[in-house]
Amino acid sequence: MARLIVNQERIPDNQELIKICPFGAMEEQGGKVIINAACKMCRLCVKKGPKGAVEYMEDVKKNEINKDEWKGIAVYADHVDGTIHPVTFELIGKAKEMSAVTGQEVYVLFMGKDIREKSEELLHYGADKVFVYDKEELARFKIEPYTAVFEAFIKKVKPSSILVGATTVGRQLAPRVAARMKTGLTADCTILEMNENTDLSQIRPAFGGNIMAHIKTPNHRPQIATVRYKIMNAPVRSESKSGEIVVCDIKKEKLSCYVDVIDILPKEKETFIENSDVLVVAGRGVKKEEDLRLLRELAELLGGQVACTRPMVESGWLDAKYQVGLSGRTVRPKLIITCGVSGAIQFVAGMDHSDTIFAINNDPKAPIFKSAHYCLIGDLYEILPKLIARIKEKEGVEAWDIRK
Repeated sequence: MARLIVNQERIPDNQELIKICPFGAMEEQGGKVIINAACKMCRLCVKKGPKGAVEYMEDVKKNEINKDEWKGIAVYADHVDGTIHPVTFELIGKAKEMSAVTGQEVYVLFMGKDIREKSEELLHYGADKVFVYDKEELARFKIEPYTAVFEAFIKKVKPSSILVGATTVGRQLAPRVAARMKTGLTADCTILEMNENTDLSQIRPAFGGNIMAHIKTPNHRPQIATVRYKIMNAPVRSESKSGEIVVCDIKKEKLSCYVDVIDILPKEKETFIENSDVLVVAGRGVKKEEDLRLLRELAELLGGQVACTRPMVESGWLDAKYQVGLSGRTVRPKLIITCGVSGAIQFVAGMDHSDTIFAINNDPKAPIFKSAHYCLIGDLYEILPKLIARIKEKEGVEAWDIRK
């Protein structure tokens, strides 16, 4: 932690020093200059004040850790009643890729009730060991017992890195576990790279997507990162199984909880944009809400859905569940058609793994064209009607293949 030290004996004039601070963080008490809570650590007092009057001190306490004691990459298996979320398989694939650098094993933590048989599925995706905690108390997600199991797993196995899906459960569980283990957590990573010394490079957009933050926690273990669904590539399911199932136990008293799940009401089924093969995305180039009918018609013809960028949501034209991007949803359709979308990094990071990106924009310098496979420079109000008409003419052609 950094701090400022005031050396009163080196201050010839208290008021002259106090005037230097633009935040009013210096004041005189009892004839001495003190620094109050308004200080922003700008260090102007150090630079412009009398030499030695104010000193900047940074207390650096390096955490000593034996990295040889922490081995392997662990993946948290996210599931509902044993039905494993696809993000788990994507993370296993990424963990296998990173384990090739260190030569260490890939572990999966699977906790719940009546999940022993279902854990076999994880062995088809290349996990070396699946640690199963099958308890009545773990039937439904409750933060306290789930955190206790996670902590017990970490202390037992000592994985160097842990990958968690950025799902509803994962976003609650990962920070709690990181705090319990007094280690770092990087949320919503888009790139993960493993070094030979087991240090994990975690890369994610920051400051509104204006920079890519490169984060490391070299002096702490385990290293924890959350990753959104459809950011990584899932491995192909193998017909054969490899690896082993390790059934684990935990004391019943550690699974106590102050919250009881009284009932669970199923939601009405809906189609999410993450599961759509075709998306037609509305950007700022769509001038009026009623003009979305053009995009809806195109999406219907292609058997897809309409999605949007953040400004459309903020205008109230579409619900937030249709927003693509880091502040919305990450998608990976076979075809995505962007209409009047500029291509800010927050948006692109949420869709750049799409199989085919077809961009329409009247600005030839629009950033979206750097990511698109097919680019149409022009007014979407002229292009969309022609595109719709052409697709209607293409009877017998697979709907989404507009390249023909």
